[in-house]
Amino acid sequence: MTERLPPTLRAGHPLLGLGYAEPVRHYQRLRLGEDVAVESEVPVAEEVPVAFVYNGRPHVVMMATPADLEDFAIGFSLSEEIVASAAEIEQVEAVRYSQGIELQMTVSPAVAERLSARGRQLAGRTGCGLCGVQTIDEALRETRPVESGGVLETGSLWRAESELRRFQEYNRATEAMHAAAWATFDGTIRVAREDVGRHNALDKVIGALARGGVDPRGGFVVMTSRASYELVQKAAVAGIPVLAAVSRPTGLAIRLAEAAGLTLIGLLRGRTASVYAHGERLRHPAPAGGEGAARDAQEHAGGD
Repeated sequence: MTERLPPTLRAGHPLLGLGYAEPVRHYQRLRLGEDVAVESEVPVAEEVPVAFVYNGRPHVVMMATPADLEDFAIGFSLSEEIVASAAEIEQVEAVRYSQGIELQMTVSPAVAERLSARGRQLAGRTGCGLCGVQTIDEALRETRPVESGGVLETGSLWRAESELRRFQEYNRATEAMHAAAWATFDGTIRVAREDVGRHNALDKVIGALARGGVDPRGGFVVMTSRASYELVQKAAVAGIPVLAAVSRPTGLAIRLAEAAGLTLIGLLRGRTASVYAHGERLRHPAPAGGEGAARDAQEHAGGD
């Protein structure tokens, strides 16, 4: 693979060394109160430009947490349908530079030709879900149908949501990262990843499943974010039958979940949740009426 060296940064430049950053770094901060100001050192989530390069051709730059980069490379490539399977990526190398990271991937000539036809060489914001798409047709691509999968007990949902906190090491320190986790239908978390971008976290989970040879259809995903339509798209492409998020979904996310046959759950907090699409996969108590329904509506009207 041809090496392309970025321009050298001057000494003292704020981006110098960013490509070698750890996921969390300590910074000095001044905490202000009503009648007091306290200086202290606190952990902060790092955000690094990560360039996706296929056969030496730059595709997109994402702002991401510099961790689990191989998972990110493969998961992004799968969820964006750049490749149909992880086997189509012959090699992945994370190359760190002073101001960022390149994920240099080798793919077959057929994949490279398809990618070239898409003509996308843009920069993405933190966890950008559109990832450089240039047309509405590309952004709202046809949903992939999701197979039925297993039956999910509500108790398994509660268990996975509760367990997820144990896997949020970076967020415990920074309070600035999203997490995505894949759990089996009994609620046991098998893979969890963190990132400053919610889409990146899900891509990393998808990549980790692919690298480990785990069938995504055998479980469900829990997210510490709202359920946006891009997350539904990515989950459907990966074949994940259930997507649960701690905050609400968007209307477009519900429409896409309905079309894909994906079970979409929002407001998953403690031992409560709201089902927005394809609740037939869930085993739960009979819906409440009267006062119970009114109470549920009031809870749903609460904040994210």
